[in-house]
Order: sequence, then C-alpha cells, then structure tokens
Amino acid sequence: MIANRLRRALTIDEAAITVVDRDDMHVYQPGLLFVPFGLTSVEEIVRSRRRQIRDGVELRTAEVDHVDLEMDRVHLGDGETLPYDVLVVASGSRLQPEETEGMTGPGWMERVFTFYTPEGAASLAEALRSFDGGRVVVSFVDLPIKCPVAPLELAFLADWYFHDCGVRDDVELTFVTPLDGAFTKPVASEQLAGLLAAKGIGLVTEFATGEVDGAGGRLVSYDDREVPFDLLVTVPLHGGAAYVERSSGLGDDLGFVRTDPRTLQSTAKPNVFAIGDATNVPTSKAGSVTHFEAEVLTENVRRYLAGEPLEDGFDGHANCFVETGFHKALLIDFNYEVEPLPGRYPSSLGPLPLLKESRLNHMAKLAFQSIYWHMLLPGREIPGISTQMQMRGKKAAATASA
Repeated sequence: MIANRLRRALTIDEAAITVVDRDDMHVYQPGLLFVPFGLTSVEEIVRSRRRQIRDGVELRTAEVDHVDLEMDRVHLGDGETLPYDVLVVASGSRLQPEETEGMTGPGWMERVFTFYTPEGAASLAEALRSFDGGRVVVSFVDLPIKCPVAPLELAFLADWYFHDCGVRDDVELTFVTPLDGAFTKPVASEQLAGLLAAKGIGLVTEFATGEVDGAGGRLVSYDDREVPFDLLVTVPLHGGAAYVERSSGLGDDLGFVRTDPRTLQSTAKPNVFAIGDATNVPTSKAGSVTHFEAEVLTENVRRYLAGEPLEDGFDGHANCFVETGFHKALLIDFNYEVEPLPGRYPSSLGPLPLLKESRLNHMAKLAFQSIYWHMLLPGREIPGISTQMQMRGKKAAATASA
C-alpha cells in the first residue's frame, strides 16, 4: 500500500522504490476469520504479491537479516545489502505460540488451534466439521494482537455455526480474555459483553494464560485458575519481526519499531518510518489503522525528501466491523482520545450504524475484501472516508450513557 502510494506521489526521477518481502503470497488477513466456518477458503484470500505492486516499483523476494541504521543499509539473508535514503518498515506482527508453555505441545492443530494463519484456519475448519458437542474455548494470551476484536468475532461466528449445525445446545462456548471486560474501551466493552451474554457465550475475564495443557484439555492461568476445553481456539502472543529485534536501536522490547504516534517517523533515526502492525503506536493493530496511516506517511516521506517539516496528522484512527453472526455485524470507530461511540458512520446520515448490530454492517464487511484489493492496496482513496476520525454522526459519551 505505501509503496503504491509513494509511486503515485513521487516521480521515478525523484525516487527509486524497492519492496523487500520474503515471498510472493499476499494474504487478505480479515478473510482468515471466515475460513474455519466454510464461508471462504484460503485459496480465495491469497493473491500474488507481485501483482499488487504498481509499475515502477521493484519487488525483491528475500528474507531481511537486519538493518544497519548507522550505514543506512538493509542486509538481506543471502548476504546482499540494499542502501537507502528513506526506509519504511512495514514488517507486521509475528505469532509466537512457543512463548506460552504447552501451546505447541500435545494437541497442537488437533484440539488446540489458531485461526491467525492460513494453515491454522484450514485445520480448524477440518476439526469443526467433525465436532458435535463439548466445551469450546476461544481465547487470546495478551495484547497487542492483530485485530483485537477478531477473537470475539470467532466466538460469535462459532455460535452461529453450531446453531446451523443443530448442535448449539450441546456446545458450551466460552470467551476467555486477559482484559477486565470484553474489549479495551468501556462503552464498546459493555455492548460486546451484552452480546456474549445474549448468545449464551460465557465470559472469563482477567485470565492471564500461563499454560496450555492440550493433552488434559486445560487452559491454566498464572494464578492457577483453570478453564477446561475439548477444543481451544487461541491467539498466541505477538511480537515484531525477528529482523527488527536483530537491528540495533530499531525496536522496543517486543520487537516493534519505536515510532512517533503522530508523524510515524521512527525515533531511532529521522530517515526511518514505520507503518501498520510494525509500529509501537498506542492504537489497534488493525488493517484500517494502516489505511489511515498511509496518507500521513506518504506525505511525510515526501516532506522528508524535500527537507520540509513533517505533518503530525495521524490521530490513532481505527475502525472495525465486528461480525456477530446470523448475517449481522456492528461497527466501531475510534482514535487515540475518543473511544467507540454509538451513532452513524461516516456521517449523521449514515448509512452504517455504530455500536449496533445490523445486516448492512455485515454486507459492508463482506464488500470490504473487494475494496481492499482494488482500492486500498493500489493506493486509492475511499470517497467520503477521512484519515482523521470525525465526530459527525456520533453521540457524545454522556448521551450514550444516559
């Protein structure tokens, strides 16, 4: 996305743009949520990375070993080095299931699954096809994770799936979270907890997972609480890319790039920027965040090359469609300062309701896949959608709680 935007903003004479990535397989990650329930397949959400890149952008397929900030060079795994004037780190997040005791032990991909990888989502789909009753637990170990609402969506879709299979009465479905509520933001947390209760999904809060006992079917917390399961769907701990950890001065303790939350410039060196899940900015690691960051980052790279002051234009804007099952979804829209509020989006005229289940939100989420491939990745704007969060259409917090 950022390479395509930069190519549109800068002539070939102004900048040579190279993308380095480890393979040619680009995954539409929101689609992984639907794979376990047969609503899509892995093949339908994967496309060639090379085909998404505009003419005039070079793609190098290679592993990155490390970045030498002092010498302005990217060292590749094959020993080659690439010099740069500006570096944009867009390395995403890395799943670390091995960091939780027992997670990848007995039962892994047999009764313990994650849907955050194509392989995991496909394996879970196979397991669900033969599951006719028992205790199903959906959990995540700790934040940050990609798309923090996705585990909740999985629980809601599982409820719908088991209803359609005629076995919902035989399934005990539980959502387990390290948070003190269903979500990180109070208004949205209350709404989502109410939906869990209405659907008969148990909620276990403040559960700090310390061990996964796949053989015994137990999720064990650090304070020795236990949640039994017959099938566990979990989201492992996340960290930054391994090469960020190997690059002196670039990342924080978790391997995410230390980034100014407003300009998206790295604090390590002025000619380094970061975008998306690779950053340590205090907002959700969600695809919408990358979309909203991209406009600010493109302009700031241009300004840096031109010797102009940077724009502090990113406000932490994020929005997410939360699938709730039965062809419905709700929408949340928030930023660094403002939590999700009820109302309408993108304006008072709507058409999308905020913090309220609707079929229209569900249809919008499904339509987003086409928008992703044909507008966002090519670097085009979505008409009527602002980079900065807008208050128009939203009800103030006091009104929402009245």
